[in-house]
Amino acid sequence: MSLGESLMRSVLSFAVIMVMLVGWSRVLAEQWDFEEATVGTLPSGWTEAKTGTGPGSIWKVLEDASAPKGSKVLAQTSSDGPKPLFNLCVAQATFGPDLELSVSLKAVRGKIDQGGGLVWRYQDHNNYYIVRVNPLEANFRLYRVIGGKRTQIASADVEPIHRKWQTIRVVHQGERIRCYLDGQLEIEAKDSTIRGPGRIGLWTKADAVTWFDHLVVTALK
Repeated sequence: MSLGESLMRSVLSFAVIMVMLVGWSRVLAEQWDFEEATVGTLPSGWTEAKTGTGPGSIWKVLEDASAPKGSKVLAQTSSDGPKPLFNLCVAQATFGPDLELSVSLKAVRGKIDQGGGLVWRYQDHNNYYIVRVNPLEANFRLYRVIGGKRTQIASADVEPIHRKWQTIRVVHQGERIRCYLDGQLEIEAKDSTIRGPGRIGLWTKADAVTWFDHLVVTALK
């Protein structure tokens, strides 16, 4: 083999390795199963927040043998939230704007509201995106919150499911948003109101007591 051929093979091998590394970086995900957290406390790296005022937004780790991943869950436990209140629990890390995000959740109870969902591109407690499922209303909806005001982007009617685990997944790339419930694509929409990176988190409304497990976020490039 000539020196030129040897160098060419080395360059090609390096290129293949780089492509593989880039590919792997796109599938690497961060996930939370809350198995290392102490029951009755807020997990390390997470912060409670509220959109609106009033009692509520009390989050803690609980045990649930039916949880999809392990036996611990992160729960919004307060039934005292007034109708306008949004209960938030947000990871402290910041993620890029383009991502895939999923979580399992179980609507436990709530007379004013039930269910909950995911938050992403979170700038602060008054500015973020939400996708959530509500068994009381039998719908699945995508919203943006700007300046504390929630605006509906899209909605789909779904079968109401109470006290059973469901999975929500959202894929947001640029202005394109796709939202899935239990593996079924229910919403496709476009919105570019919030463009930059932000935090991710969990959301319920008013008195909705909801348990969450197996939260996974994947960066998309």
